[in-house]
Amino acid sequence: MTDRARERAGAEVCLTCGDVALPLRVVSLDADRGLARCAGADCHEETVEIALVGPVAVGEELLVHAGTAIARVGADR
Repeated sequence: MTDRARERAGAEVCLTCGDVALPLRVVSLDADRGLARCAGADCHEETVEIALVGPVAVGEELLVHAGTAIARVGADR
C-alpha cells in the first residue's frame, strides 16, 4: 500500500493485503473488457475491474479495493 493510500484510509486497512477500499467515480468505460477508468477526489486515476458490481455508468461512484469495484457508494442495492 502506498503512503498516499494509507493517509486517505487512516488506520483501516485490509488484513490480508494491506490495501484500502476507496470511493472512486467512473470517468470512462471499456465494457467489452469489463473495466472502468475511475478517479478519486484527489484526481488520482486507476483502471478498475467492474465484474462484481455489474454494469456501471459514467458518473457512478464505486468502492474500489485492490483494483476491483466491490460496491456502489450510496446505492441501495
